[in-house]
Amino acid sequence: MTGFAVRSLRHRKAGVAGAFVALLCAAALVCACLMLLDTGLRGTVAPQRYAGAPLVVAGDRFVRQTVTSGDKVKTKAKPLAERAWIPAGLADELRAAPGVSRVVPEVTFPFGAALGHGWESAALTPFTIASGREPRRAGEVVVDARAGLAVGARLGRHQIVGVTAQALPGQDTVFLSTAEARRLAGRAGLVSAIGVFPRVDVSAVLAAHAGDRRNAAPVAYTGDERGAVEFLDAEKARTRLVSLGGALGGTSLLVAILVVAGTFALSVQQRQQEIALLRAVAATPRQVRRLLGGEAVLLGLAAGTLGSAAGMGLGFWLRSRFVALGAMPENLELVVSPFPALAALVATVAAAWVAALVSARRGTRIRPGEALGEAALESGRPATGRIVAGAVLAAGGAALALVLSGLETEAAASPVTMLTALVWAAAVALLGPVLARAAVAALGTPLGALGAAGHLAARNLRSRAGRTASVMAPLTLMVAMTCTILFVPVTLGQAAGEQADAGIRAGFVLSGRERPAATGPELREGTPAARVRRVAGVEAVTEVVRTSVRAGLDRYGAQGLTPDARTVDLGVVAGSLDGFGPGSVALSRTAASRLGVGVGDRLELTLGDGTPVAPRVAALYSRGLGFGDVTLDHALVAAHVDDPSGTLLVSAPALTRDRLAAALPGLRVLDRAEAAEVSAPDAGVNYVAMGLVIAFTAIAVVNTLAMSTSDRAGELALLRLVGTTRRQVLRVLRLETLAAVLVSVGAGTLIALVTLTAFAAGMTGSAAPSVPVPGYLAVAGAAAALALAATALPARLVLGRRPAVH
Repeated sequence: MTGFAVRSLRHRKAGVAGAFVALLCAAALVCACLMLLDTGLRGTVAPQRYAGAPLVVAGDRFVRQTVTSGDKVKTKAKPLAERAWIPAGLADELRAAPGVSRVVPEVTFPFGAALGHGWESAALTPFTIASGREPRRAGEVVVDARAGLAVGARLGRHQIVGVTAQALPGQDTVFLSTAEARRLAGRAGLVSAIGVFPRVDVSAVLAAHAGDRRNAAPVAYTGDERGAVEFLDAEKARTRLVSLGGALGGTSLLVAILVVAGTFALSVQQRQQEIALLRAVAATPRQVRRLLGGEAVLLGLAAGTLGSAAGMGLGFWLRSRFVALGAMPENLELVVSPFPALAALVATVAAAWVAALVSARRGTRIRPGEALGEAALESGRPATGRIVAGAVLAAGGAALALVLSGLETEAAASPVTMLTALVWAAAVALLGPVLARAAVAALGTPLGALGAAGHLAARNLRSRAGRTASVMAPLTLMVAMTCTILFVPVTLGQAAGEQADAGIRAGFVLSGRERPAATGPELREGTPAARVRRVAGVEAVTEVVRTSVRAGLDRYGAQGLTPDARTVDLGVVAGSLDGFGPGSVALSRTAASRLGVGVGDRLELTLGDGTPVAPRVAALYSRGLGFGDVTLDHALVAAHVDDPSGTLLVSAPALTRDRLAAALPGLRVLDRAEAAEVSAPDAGVNYVAMGLVIAFTAIAVVNTLAMSTSDRAGELALLRLVGTTRRQVLRVLRLETLAAVLVSVGAGTLIALVTLTAFAAGMTGSAAPSVPVPGYLAVAGAAAALALAATALPARLVLGRRPAVH
């Protein structure tokens, strides 16, 4: 049968091309997603700043928890949000360790747009002076070679006294005197890292500090592990790639299965006469299945191989986009291995084989005479198994929607949201012939009113419901997935914006970072907040700093602020914020419910830098989307984040924005919309990643319509031979396509609406999703334009040939 399969493929170029394109795109998409997942699991970052130190001692970058399940004991770890600091006195203990020749302490802190360090740590790279000298006192700095500044120039409040011979490709570097750097870092008695020369075993020294709960446990890092200590965003990016690659890969695989199954179903449907003839000349069902399965495997191998190669290029493109969006450090290299390509190839071949066998199931089971009858005239009754499977999936979609409506965290809701839309789309695909007949019956009268072309279009749709259903399936999937992907962030963002807008009573929001001067806790009397308080007409100033904390291993968005009713209202529903201080915490109702705590309870948290705290719950509030799930005292949070600048909420009814900005040179005054944009999470990464799924479904739409139209060459030629003009034929095809688009857009919209409503009910408490009308019309219009183009182009090619019926 293999030779027969090869010859069959060679003589069916049009149908083979459609299936080949679907399989190739599926392989590319799955391979790219698996490359992201592999990079998240095994990717490494080469050190830059710490490249000269063979061993670096720094705080443990993870929150760890030991879980016991029966006889199994497992330690789980989640990354910290901020840099973990260790005691400065540890440097003296390391100097005394056997074999250690030199120890270099290091502090790292934000200095304008650069990172500031003490000159004592220049040897970690190493940095050397090219011109000028090292900094010796407060107010002096050394800049790196790429700063473009010369000795004697000023950098904010500081005088440049030296320029280094080196520069790091991934960060701007500024050196200060050792004493000033430690003061600006604001971590008395702590350092961010310690370089040890040469590389020796210091485990005995570090073990003595492992039980100190006041600070993160010190850990020795070597090799590329030093890069992960240096670039904190690398670990965050790896974690994001694992979740994104897994979620996107799973979604892509499910979409690919739906698309490939639909493509093969159409291909097998177009070959009903061929299959019926094989059955009539005594081919057994097993032989026909072997033929179709062999064709699918050959196609899957060819398309999967090319698609996997294309997927590697797509993986590199995705990485470049993530780097451009700031979601991934430039020196986190994409892991290139054969495993994603092999997995994509296996998945593609398996999907093709299963899709071919399932699509041919009915044609190979019925008697040869019946097969010839169905090939000549499409059966009016869909298979019972198909209807049952569609009903089961519809019930599954309803169950998933109910589950989704009860999920209150984005991490839990996001994968269920995509799965809900996909299950509903699969149900529509299976029930497509039934839905197509019902829709055509409803549209028959309006189409008939459009004249002969409309009447003929209605008859064609009615007589070939299976073909109409095959066209509707990818269109429905595209509309449903596109609306879901686009409007989930909009729904969440609008709810968060409404809560923030309702809760911010301050008239102005200011950026807490001065530019271009350095910022930090060193200027508590001259901080931006202190400067704002001294402006005449200012009634209240609230400093806000954002971070994330962990309760156990669960991550929660957090903010540090000092509550003031004149600037902010969290929507307290239980307890009170009176007397709120370092020993207090306020929680959103969602977080409190998830954690099982109430007002007056103690809550064990791990701050962003690994410091454990156990504040008492002072209040519960309703505006968690707008302000984060956890609210702590500003002074507590600011002392444990890398950048404490944050934003300032300013109540000044007597001042205008221009007057306030004039009184505060160097500070940026934001309006409400700008503040919401700054604080909103960046959805660009999700749009880029999920946009590939949308692109895949769009390709499936074009592919399916092109296959369907090309297969009708004989029918179109017959219309031309009986006197129908080329323009009339195109009008019939356009009306058929528009009818299919109308039904598909309606079904896809309904799927997206059900999914978005369930998502909104769980995440925002309101069953009213945000669907911008222009955005929705753009989706529907794009679907219609794509479908019409995919029908018109192959139709014009077919009609351009000499009319003949074969």
